Amino acid sequence: MMTKTEGNLQPVVPEELGSASLSFFGMAWKKLRKNKGAMFGGAILLFFILTSICAPLLTSYPVNEMRFDESLKAPSAEHWLGTDEFGRDIFTRILYGGRVSLLMGLVAVSIAGTVGVLLGVIAGYYRRLDLYIMQLMDILLAFPSLLMAIAIVAVLGVGLTNAMIAVAISVIPSFVRVVRGSVLAVREKEYIESARALGVRDWKIIFRHILPNIASPIIVLATLQFGVSILAAAALSFLGLGAQPPNPEWGALVFVGKSFLSQAWWMTLFPGLAIMLVVLGFNLLGDGLRDALDPRMK
Repeated sequence: MMTKTEGNLQPVVPEELGSASLSFFGMAWKKLRKNKGAMFGGAILLFFILTSICAPLLTSYPVNEMRFDESLKAPSAEHWLGTDEFGRDIFTRILYGGRVSLLMGLVAVSIAGTVGVLLGVIAGYYRRLDLYIMQLMDILLAFPSLLMAIAIVAVLGVGLTNAMIAVAISVIPSFVRVVRGSVLAVREKEYIESARALGVRDWKIIFRHILPNIASPIIVLATLQFGVSILAAAALSFLGLGAQPPNPEWGALVFVGKSFLSQAWWMTLFPGLAIMLVVLGFNLLGDGLRDALDPRMK
């Protein structure tokens, strides 16, 4: 629908789109609250985020202080999750390690999401560039994501920053494919054609009309990829390519603990449980968001 303002035809899409978006996300939130699995996943994530942020308030042990007289102590009232080979408190290291693991996931998804959305929009909107971008993504998808991350770390060098970059690059193709498919569906809508006919610039069409309409799949994918990124980062650290000692990243804690598995099982079990629960939380929340944000779901 068009309206005449000061002699120029203008689409009525922005205001209607704004109110419709608020209504849509309001209904999605109501549906999400009814999803017990999503709420449980969100509660798990909230628990780990809060405990990681409040780590100094929850433990009195320094994260890297070595006490050889207390090495390899089993879980007790003094050390809830036991100690490692250097007498460091496992509970403390898991709390502080949550900061590192969650940050790795956040940075990786932020980089992958930004680059992936940009390339996906370009591929979906500008059909002349579609072939080249998607051929590049197909090349990246030909390699298993973890194997590609290992190869990238081998080129960039071992370290926490390089591990985050490697994980981000391995996740980019997923964002590009999802965003491209969504843009292809939206760009043929009547209000997009009307905006083009009125001479609206491409960047305004993309930011005002296309991106708001494809936000739902991007949010769902980002949530799911968050868990995948944390798992991939932990795998790199387990292989000795990510976080390095004495950094208390969860994957690195599992790597160290495997050498003492027969005599100090807690060194491996509790960091592994932390990884499992966080990834589970993101998967449950992502599934709930997918159901809540999909207008075809009733």
